[in-house]
Amino acid sequence: MNAFEYFRKKAKMTQEEVAKALGISRTTVTKWETGAALPVSGKLTAIADLYNCTIDALMRTDENEKPA
Repeated sequence: MNAFEYFRKKAKMTQEEVAKALGISRTTVTKWETGAALPVSGKLTAIADLYNCTIDALMRTDENEKPA
């Protein structure tokens, strides 16, 4: 599980809810969570605000390092 999925689940949100809140497709959220794509830089602040975390925590990719 990457940080995008971790923080979404921690926020108790579905992919559909995230997509609606950010004005994007659910498929885009899926791509972030599977590592197929990363959000455009302009969306990172909105995602961090939605998940109540930092951009740094969202961008962590080290599997041994748990998101903060």
